[in-house]
Amino acid sequence: MTQQLNPLGQPIGPPLPGWQARPRPPRTAMEGRFCRLEAIDPSRHAADLFAANGDDRDGRNWTYLPYGPPMHWEDYRRWMEQFCRGDDPLYHAILERQSRRAVGVASFMRIDPASGVIEVGGINYSPRLQRTPAATEAMYLMMRRVFDELGYRRCEWKCDALNAPSRAAAARLGFRFEGIFRQAIVYKGRSRDTAWFSIIDGEWPALRSAFERWLDPANFDDSGGQRRRLSEFR
Repeated sequence: MTQQLNPLGQPIGPPLPGWQARPRPPRTAMEGRFCRLEAIDPSRHAADLFAANGDDRDGRNWTYLPYGPPMHWEDYRRWMEQFCRGDDPLYHAILERQSRRAVGVASFMRIDPASGVIEVGGINYSPRLQRTPAATEAMYLMMRRVFDELGYRRCEWKCDALNAPSRAAAARLGFRFEGIFRQAIVYKGRSRDTAWFSIIDGEWPALRSAFERWLDPANFDDSGGQRRRLSEFR
């Protein structure tokens, strides 16, 4: 692509003719074969999530989250009532398709309709969701909403730079590492360097195809195990 220049001969970014601010994410559910995502309703989801998170006996899941772990059901319910009813972050409960029980949380956040940028974050997968097809499908459904339904240009993933599992998950899902923001946040009384990742709209069609081929029923054996890894389809 030829570099764009302004009248002074300075390099500038490519034009976006006809660009308009994108819609904000709706609160409608996202349906998949393995899971369903619903905007969080504490009265419907808090009990299931608290029970599922109880399987994390040593509290490992909460190390890199800015809140928790909640010690009592009432504390968790109050947290959800206070922080999970808004539109940014827009929290979703991830429900197992068969049981219809909530087993994880993820959100759309730092939503910038004018620039077409959105972050997938606030992710907390209980042990019941981790390393299951539903865990991957949930992220696919969120990205499909971001790019295909809403027409955003960029989807971000950010995490504590020391959070090796989150960084590995971002790479597996097709996010590209962009760098470290040093001393970006203070949380739980400690300093955090933040690792940034992103997918942009031009990369999404190939990634969408990889997700859909991985999620195809033919890729799973009778016991539900994958025949080929997601990376093999990319």
